[in-house]
Amino acid sequence: MTVAERFSANLKRARKEAGLKPSELGRLAELHRTEVYALEQGLRVPRLETLLKLACSLQVPAEALLEGMAWKPNPVGYGWLEIADA
Repeated sequence: MTVAERFSANLKRARKEAGLKPSELGRLAELHRTEVYALEQGLRVPRLETLLKLACSLQVPAEALLEGMAWKPNPVGYGWLEIADA
């Protein structure tokens, strides 16, 4: 699973829990509906500003949209991004 796919699953879940359609979320977050659709399809990863707009519009902490993603540092080499299945 990729970061985009995990974010997509988190965003869809939060939007559905809020009882919003993608177009309604786009309006609240001041994003074009195609941007919301692209994020929900896992085609894009949001910028920080977009992440905050979505979280605030959904009335959830930004961490809720990042759930299941963590950076694992390695003290002797490169770290890695760990992604949990949705």
